[in-house]
Amino acid sequence: MRKNSKPIYVVMALIFFAFGCEKNSEYQTINLEEKMEPQTLSVADNNSRLLRVAVAAMVSPKETLIYYEELLQYIGNQINYDVNLIQRKTYSEVNELFPKRLIDLAFVCSGPYANGREKYRFEGIATPVVRDKPFYQSYLIVHKDSPFHTLEDLRGKIFAFTDPDSNTGSLVPRFWLHELNVSPPSFFNRITFTYSHDNSILAVAKGLVDGAAVDGHKWEFYQEKNPYFTSKTRVIKKSQFYGSPPLVASSYLQPDLKKSIQDVILNMHNTAEGKTILNNLIIDRFEPPKTQWYEKVQSMYSAVHSKSQEGVR
Repeated sequence: MRKNSKPIYVVMALIFFAFGCEKNSEYQTINLEEKMEPQTLSVADNNSRLLRVAVAAMVSPKETLIYYEELLQYIGNQINYDVNLIQRKTYSEVNELFPKRLIDLAFVCSGPYANGREKYRFEGIATPVVRDKPFYQSYLIVHKDSPFHTLEDLRGKIFAFTDPDSNTGSLVPRFWLHELNVSPPSFFNRITFTYSHDNSILAVAKGLVDGAAVDGHKWEFYQEKNPYFTSKTRVIKKSQFYGSPPLVASSYLQPDLKKSIQDVILNMHNTAEGKTILNNLIIDRFEPPKTQWYEKVQSMYSAVHSKSQEGVR
């Protein structure tokens, strides 16, 4: 009998029940059921000074979201634009706003950036540099007291992916299984999607799932800022390095405005206010993205989605 994915609402209900009363409320997620609808500007509205910026639920802890809001507000203040923050649950929901001309900027995952720039009509303008590297890794985590030490130990167990379009939370672990010539449904007993890296960390820490793949930057952020839950997990595998998720701009955005935004964010580490905001996010600075930083992501995507996958067990 074919194994099914564990319903997301079951896992999420358990997560919210388990953590709703926790003292460490920084891990509480933003409720995106009531979406903040984007404002559609007419083409003739050239005098409107409003930047529409989208953030997916993958940036969901309240503490982290506040810092991103500060970063976006900083950009707006520097170029004298108001900022309208638009939230969506998934990366896909954010990406699909671009070709509809409903947003101007967004922090997107490395996967869609590497493989869907033309489809979604956006281009990278800045990549975060963390610990002197414009790269990040996927961390395979388990509970610290579990007997698991390798990916193979998780065969037949319950596993959490983050977002289907996530590089570190979905594509990387699928690529690891591709290298073993197996598929997620055949390798794991049950799989689920948590739709944020913090939810995956929580699920592992509380024993709701046996393992998960998460953004290494996010895990390190909590480990430094608030290790209450990361301290209950253990990293058993790290991926190779990939270009970090960039800030992208709509291809329809005016070139002069796009350049102004890029200049501000690439130089914000040189100002006292900008440096404080970046320090809160544990970001050293931003740099212009380079195509070669994301080539490994493209290679993984091609391998996992190749026709040879039809023969994977």
